[in-house]
Amino acid sequence: MKSDDSSSASSSVLLYDVLGSATAGIISRIFTHPLDTVKARLQAPTGGGGSSKATTFRGPIDALLRTYRQEGVRALYGGFGAVIIGGTPGTVIYLTGYAFFRDSITMAVLNMRRHEEGDGRSSSSTDGKPTLLHSQEFAVHFMSGMLAETVSCIVYVPVDVVKERMQVQRKANIASTSSLGYQYNGSWDALRQIARTEGIRGIYKGYGATLASFGPFSALYFMFYEQCKYQSREHISRERMQHVDTTISNDLETPVKDGDLPLLHLIACSAGAGALASWLTSPLDMAKLRLQVQRGQAAASAGSSTAITNPTTQYHGMIDCLRSVFAEGGVRGLFRGAGARVIHFAPATTITMTCYEKCRAFFADTLG
Repeated sequence: MKSDDSSSASSSVLLYDVLGSATAGIISRIFTHPLDTVKARLQAPTGGGGSSKATTFRGPIDALLRTYRQEGVRALYGGFGAVIIGGTPGTVIYLTGYAFFRDSITMAVLNMRRHEEGDGRSSSSTDGKPTLLHSQEFAVHFMSGMLAETVSCIVYVPVDVVKERMQVQRKANIASTSSLGYQYNGSWDALRQIARTEGIRGIYKGYGATLASFGPFSALYFMFYEQCKYQSREHISRERMQHVDTTISNDLETPVKDGDLPLLHLIACSAGAGALASWLTSPLDMAKLRLQVQRGQAAASAGSSTAITNPTTQYHGMIDCLRSVFAEGGVRGLFRGAGARVIHFAPATTITMTCYEKCRAFFADTLG
């Protein structure tokens, strides 16, 4: 009977995680996809995306305004269909996967400590309930973020390839029609063309580069995010202690849960963690994008000698790309587009994680 209750509770928690993450992923992308497009165009090689006309942007705002004026809203939302249809399941796998790995690794570490201490208790415990050491929490959150990205990239990589090919493409002469237009007419058309010219292997060829980019981002993000939430809980607990009231003295013993954190605290935690993690990993994201665009240009050139008239530098892997960019522009070159990446990821992670935490709590209260 006890096992059935535990299984039912686990299923309910999983349902709340799935509903909360799906809702959060859709809401976040609606508001932040144009910023992601700007970031992609700033990081792409000059003249990339199949355009014969080189375009250089002076910064995120200039890229946003010029893209809108020259190509309209459609260009800003290039690849949006792929993100919603394929990215939403990816977000669900990502967030629920992180929660699963975090809880599983935490339990494994605590069981190892119980076994080592031999008395069934941990030296770091609250009300008899064992907890991780602070240094262990950093490692658990870092590993969980990396593992969650590893699994979710199975879905994210094809979505990312289609999305970024759509984002960086600009109007150019199409060989088949001898007229000015886009190489891809939509996310589905892009997926079909990539599958036809490069095969399934081509779609997943960027898995390693994507994981090398987003893996460290996710690992750092969750490490920073969980630490910020810990500091927020400690801050709220200290405020409670400063306003001791005998009528609510029992509440002082109740730990602050994530769902109970004020909205402003969640916003600050997610925005700060997203901004710092995205800035630190910007060179990796830039290299990943250039490799994906390069594969698209190579495929287009193979199909038509006029598809690309201004080929870019050929990179032989992520390390080679980073070295080449550093040789051309130094550290500033490596962090080209970092501001746009932060401008995209700070609100994206803020909206996603805040909606996730609140929607998860909402579904738990409503359906529970």
